[in-house]
Amino acid sequence: MDWRQPWFDVWREAGVRVAQTCGAKVPLPEALNLEGPAPVRFVPQTVLPAGKAYEQYIFETRCCPTRDNLHDFFNGLCWMRFPLTKQRLNALQAAQISAMGVRAQRGPVRDALTLFDENAAFLQAPSALWDALVAKDWQRLFVGLRPLWQEACLVPFGHALLEKLVTPRKPVTAHVYVVQASWVTLPELDALVADGLSEATLATKPFAPLPVLGIPGWWPPNENPCFYDDPQVFRTPARACL
Repeated sequence: MDWRQPWFDVWREAGVRVAQTCGAKVPLPEALNLEGPAPVRFVPQTVLPAGKAYEQYIFETRCCPTRDNLHDFFNGLCWMRFPLTKQRLNALQAAQISAMGVRAQRGPVRDALTLFDENAAFLQAPSALWDALVAKDWQRLFVGLRPLWQEACLVPFGHALLEKLVTPRKPVTAHVYVVQASWVTLPELDALVADGLSEATLATKPFAPLPVLGIPGWWPPNENPCFYDDPQVFRTPARACL
């Protein structure tokens, strides 16, 4: 894992320590507990009772079943770096399960919660960048407004997104959740995101897709403007039928 990559900036310090502990043959749940603190205790996946919903179990026990893999490695780091956001997501999932049970189809709120937890990223940026992102105006976003990215910060949050970025590929896409605030610290960002999460907000799927390797400074090939001429990655919005 190349911890020097910019998308690992907020994860590097704790991530390196946990990885080193695991390298000393310590199981991942124990390594995460040693790193701490977190609002949950990490336990082996085998502790999860058969037939029990994962999110409900975490909510009721404050224990997080954890496998020895990259996916759960990053999930554990998320619990430590964004404890308020993770607790809020878990509480909303548990409320949905209590109200609707566990179904084959999750429903719009649980779908959005899962998408957020797995693949979200948080963007602090000038409004012009956000407007271009929502419009999927990739040339304006990454070429015309390129200097504005010096005033922006994108923090990958979803643990599946972080797992994908271990082996970066051009199509890797985050679901960006805008943070409308002046520059904030990581704990302030955590509190701000957690406070804004609700069933009503998430039901609207308030995300914008962003191929993250297009971010200036994140990937050397994007220094060439032709990088953004790939319609399989930088897709134009579908036109409404007349």
